[in-house]
Amino acid sequence: MFVLVLTLALAGSRFATESLAAGAFAIGKCGAYGQAYDYAAEKVARAVARRQCKGECTTLTMKRACAALAVDMTNPCGAHGYAVKPKISSSLNEATRKCYEFGGKECVIRAWACDAKG
Repeated sequence: MFVLVLTLALAGSRFATESLAAGAFAIGKCGAYGQAYDYAAEKVARAVARRQCKGECTTLTMKRACAALAVDMTNPCGAHGYAVKPKISSSLNEATRKCYEFGGKECVIRAWACDAKG
């Protein structure tokens, strides 16, 4: 009986985590950003992230993933890079690499977020 209850509890917790697996990351000019994670619906997550971001922003969707934004510390309104990857380390590395690729001189991570199992 205990094994049955334990199995049902684990299955229920997995369902709850999977049902809250929509996230979004909005990126704007001069280091502006917005983030939303662990929402039930992608549309809601995108709206929340967009509302947090100042100005015109590009919105990315995260599903069981991580997003990161890197900006050039010497000119925050200049070069930047962003990435969405399954693991946080990959998204941080890719965002930083893209910032340098686009001309950044001292790229740093400005923001990051992970959704559900990202």
